[in-house]
Amino acid sequence: MARKKFDETIDNHERWLISYADFVTLLFAFFVVMYAVSVVNEGKYRVLSVALGSAFGGRAAAPAASEAAQPSISLPNLAAKRRADALRRERERLTGLARELTSTLAPLVKEGKVRVTQNSRGVSVEINASVLFDSGDATLNADSREALLALAVLLRDDAHALQVEGHTDPSPIRSPTFPSNWELSAARASAVVRLFIDSGVPAARMTVVGHGSNIPVASNDEPEGRARNRRVAVTILSALPDTTTEIPAR
Repeated sequence: MARKKFDETIDNHERWLISYADFVTLLFAFFVVMYAVSVVNEGKYRVLSVALGSAFGGRAAAPAASEAAQPSISLPNLAAKRRADALRRERERLTGLARELTSTLAPLVKEGKVRVTQNSRGVSVEINASVLFDSGDATLNADSREALLALAVLLRDDAHALQVEGHTDPSPIRSPTFPSNWELSAARASAVVRLFIDSGVPAARMTVVGHGSNIPVASNDEPEGRARNRRVAVTILSALPDTTTEIPAR
């Protein structure tokens, strides 16, 4: 009986090994997770490290010298840079298209009957109405079709939107077909658009505007100026026009 009583009172002094083994296992698992996170995403690792340091009362690790030396780029500045790069590429594309148009229409450009210009809005091909129509008429003449067909070939495979604008001089017109220069300018622009559609340019890319005599580019005091103002302008609109700023109401 004495021997049995003595055995029951013996303490097991190696029980701490179980807790220690559990602690080592957890510590190993923790470092495995930390390593996996650092390999997948170094940025997430740094965030997790800072969070753990704060939670356990420690200080977050200081960034490496190479990281501290790198300037930070704010999101607005990054967006502005990307837009500037996109605008530069778009201008280069339009400049290349303007050169092709100038080369294709070179004979008419040399005669001063066609002008190719470029601005922030896009590329504009201004065609004198005398090349396209008889006086007071909106039916394309036979000589104009060759130039317009060459223009359509360049534009039909391009993705830019097109705006076709008709312009007249201020000389009044009061015919049964065209009660005013408004109708005449719109009908002339529409005639050009119809030819483009027949040549394969998608109709959804085009809009028609009739300005009448309201946007002259030369003085109407001389016949030469009035002839210059009678025109049709085909504008290849930039895919990235200049941004507009809304003025808040006060």
